[in-house]
Amino acid sequence: MIVFRCLLTLGCAMLLPSFALAQATSTSSGQAYPVKSVRMIIPFPPGGPTDLMGRMAADRLSRAWGVQVVPDNRGGAGGNIGFEQCAKSPPDGYTVCIMTVAQSISPGIYRKLGYDLNRDFHYVTLMAILPSMLTSHPSLPAKNVKDIVALAKARPGQLIYASTGNGTSPHMLMEMFKWMAGVDMVHVPYKGQAQSVIDQISGQIQLAFNTAVTVLPHVKAGKLKPIAISTKERFPPMPDLQTVAEGGVKGFDGSSWQAVVMPAGVSREIVAKVYQELAAMLKAPETRERFLAQGALASGMPPEELAAFVKRETEKWAKVAKAAGVTVD
Repeated sequence: MIVFRCLLTLGCAMLLPSFALAQATSTSSGQAYPVKSVRMIIPFPPGGPTDLMGRMAADRLSRAWGVQVVPDNRGGAGGNIGFEQCAKSPPDGYTVCIMTVAQSISPGIYRKLGYDLNRDFHYVTLMAILPSMLTSHPSLPAKNVKDIVALAKARPGQLIYASTGNGTSPHMLMEMFKWMAGVDMVHVPYKGQAQSVIDQISGQIQLAFNTAVTVLPHVKAGKLKPIAISTKERFPPMPDLQTVAEGGVKGFDGSSWQAVVMPAGVSREIVAKVYQELAAMLKAPETRERFLAQGALASGMPPEELAAFVKRETEKWAKVAKAAGVTVD
């Protein structure tokens, strides 16, 4: 009995360090992490989907860790100003950043950037994918992708499409469509999504890619005609709507997305701790339902997969930018 008690005591003692490691991650100084507030850089202004995703992540981490994770909106230059600040932040674990599809497009269209996607970041997790919907004005004599392609080929350079600005996701999605379908259309860039949608509803603009959740109310009201969804999988709220690829443009797949990254040099233990908390949030049914209400599909992709995903996205958009001749000074 005495021997058994000794073995039991020894076993418990051996388990304690592992348990403690699972409960608290240490910084290089030996302190438990986190011991102070954490900055969450959101590289776009308040109010949009990127801001929403960032604040949800910040709230989850704040409640899980018992310290304040403070959203810090740093908009400008398509998200590149805030993202450059992220790259230059100390790699101590006290800066967490939101990344979007815009940052995977930027290397292909900007002549000079203040960050390097391969060098300056640790990838944590993909938060969500936001499918875009290709819509037309109801007067356009086209019901599906094949009709749009046929019409564009019959009227080269006559169909007009809108975007939220040069190099933005709606612009690059349509340029990819043009490139892969072999058609020519006229681009009209806007400073934001709201006015471009208004002008499409009025008939001044014939076609556009916009986030599905933005145009869904107008589609349901009959003010816009749904043509296809941009992702390789169908959009759950409109399961009967074909994807662009199903409509005839084989291999087409594109969307907006938001991810979480940290400055390069942060310890892998800290990256893993951030990932575990966010992955738990993203897998919860209530989170998935909340995201879907915002037109987003929750992910939770682990760090290694996210790094590979960003590499594929960057290469894809670089090819589109080169084919379309898109550059931004």
